[in-house]
Amino acid sequence: MKFLKMSLLPAFAVFVSSSVSAQFKLAQWPALQTFHGVMSETFHPSEEGKLEPIKARSTEMYEKAVALSKSAIPDALKAKKGIKEAVAELVKGTKVLDALVKAKVSDEVIKTKLASLHDTFHKIIETCNKEDDEKH
Repeated sequence: MKFLKMSLLPAFAVFVSSSVSAQFKLAQWPALQTFHGVMSETFHPSEEGKLEPIKARSTEMYEKAVALSKSAIPDALKAKKGIKEAVAELVKGTKVLDALVKAKVSDEVIKTKLASLHDTFHKIIETCNKEDDEKH
């Protein structure tokens, strides 16, 4: 049993270290954190069929995506491939979503577009957390 505990300790340390690292990167990009707040508060209710939050905040989400695109990318992330492209995709997608909400399209269309934007947001997070290519 003691051997098992000792062998799991390094794995746990790596897990905690990578989790702290991911949180650190998000905290270092305030505009990404701000966008995350709107995404979280609109996407998760949509999973339960509640679309009022995104309908009420689609313009705000677009504005936060634009602010994100204009914000300075933290130095630690500048060399990451795909960050700028994914942020641009987020801006484009949130603009489309806002237009769809204003056009009063079906809830299913809105829910599908929001889920796609959520995937794009996670692409940014995954890129931020990816280890540098030169380390491999």
